[in-house]
Amino acid sequence: MTSLEEKEDQGGVSSRIAGDESGLRKPFLHTGSWYKMGSRQSSLLDNKISASSTAFMRDSSISVLFCTLVVALGPIQFGFTGGYSSPTQDDMMRDLGLSLSEFSFFGSLSNVGAMVGAIASGQIAEYIGRKGSLMIAALPNIIGWLLISFADDSSFLYMGRLLEGFGVGVISYTVPVYIAEIAPENLRGGLGAVNQLSVTIGIMLSYLLGLFIKWRLLAILGVIPCLVLIPGLFFIPESPRWLAKMGMIDECEISLQVLRGFETDISIELNDIKEAVASSSRRRSVVRFADLKRKKYWFPLMVGIGLLVLQQLSGINGILFYAGNIFKSAGISSSNAATFGLGAIQVIATGVTTWLMDRAGRRILLIISSVGMTVSLVLVAFSFFLKDSMSVDSHSYHLLSVISLVGLVVYVIFFSLGIGAIPWVIMSEILPVNVKSLAGSVATLANWFCSWGVTMTANLLLNWSNGGTFTIYALVTAFTIIFVALWVPETKGRKLEEIQSSFR
Repeated sequence: MTSLEEKEDQGGVSSRIAGDESGLRKPFLHTGSWYKMGSRQSSLLDNKISASSTAFMRDSSISVLFCTLVVALGPIQFGFTGGYSSPTQDDMMRDLGLSLSEFSFFGSLSNVGAMVGAIASGQIAEYIGRKGSLMIAALPNIIGWLLISFADDSSFLYMGRLLEGFGVGVISYTVPVYIAEIAPENLRGGLGAVNQLSVTIGIMLSYLLGLFIKWRLLAILGVIPCLVLIPGLFFIPESPRWLAKMGMIDECEISLQVLRGFETDISIELNDIKEAVASSSRRRSVVRFADLKRKKYWFPLMVGIGLLVLQQLSGINGILFYAGNIFKSAGISSSNAATFGLGAIQVIATGVTTWLMDRAGRRILLIISSVGMTVSLVLVAFSFFLKDSMSVDSHSYHLLSVISLVGLVVYVIFFSLGIGAIPWVIMSEILPVNVKSLAGSVATLANWFCSWGVTMTANLLLNWSNGGTFTIYALVTAFTIIFVALWVPETKGRKLEEIQSSFR
């Protein structure tokens, strides 16, 4: 069997990289000692193999799917946090004596915390690994939910919401990056869409449970995803690309073999990863903001930031956070039930996107999504404008209420078909490995800043004019069509290293 040193030489990775970087950083959560490799790697693992190795991990698709499902608990927490505001608004305002502006501030604080988390997320994921950063994210989420549950005044609510937001900010960057780095190119789009699918599941669960459970107990239930995520992280491997970048070539090979199946020949993919690491090491190891003006950096960063900003400016978080009140304004009597139905439809539509991502491609889904959102938002705005001049008891008023409800449902469906999931997938695919921590943090920060702005202003805008609010959102989605058509590349079926090198 070829020695590890010989393999490294064949892969083009210098011993200097391994020596300099492997001693500098280690994964916060190690790959694990329970993995059993095939005979080709047996000498690497003689001292690390557990007798009770898990047999089902021998299949590559099952292995990657299992890892994806574990980290998907983070986005479920993400979605639960976002959806929590809608079913709890009336009860929380009554129990704690909050004004509308105070509750709007509470709802928006998760975005403020997420902005702080986004700033830190790239460096956290860079220095302690993808798994370690998810562990860091889980703890403030748990504390935040407990503070909300036991709050007697607004100060505990605000503190808890900020802590939740910090965890969500780290999760929103780390999970799509981890999934992109572990998935083979033919499954990367579908598995990447699991991130957004999990967010929608979290939103739906908060809507559903909010129909029957008071806000304090609902906050306690919000702890569950992270309580399951923490032990789950000990049963999945660290990202092989991150391990290679840190100079931990032994661990990179072990991780990649686990992810691809123990009978799979990983030599080609392993060499591609090593060559990419060697290439980035020959360039400046520390990338500064000034370096981002180079096209190979600014263009993918512009695409990533643009998509994530337009995703939020379409108004989705404002609509989902305050869906119950929007339905009341539309004249829907069972607003909470309608909100849950909206969440369920979003899950189904995102599930379809997960299936389509590696079949139809990213660009066409983004264009279809943006066109559908624009048409539906114009329909909703038009119905609200007409209702303002009609009697509440008239037949036309009720007909327009149904039209506005249908328009909102169609909007959520088209959002879920593209602009909901794909920006996170593309961001994790196109950013070069040596700037991913910096550029990824900037892109995630931009997303959360816009989310905060939309969430903070949505209730106030809706009080000003329902029709005017949806018109503003429609203008954003119309611009998204142009942005995607002109600047967003297709990444379906391409290796990460190939995508990132195409911007040079």
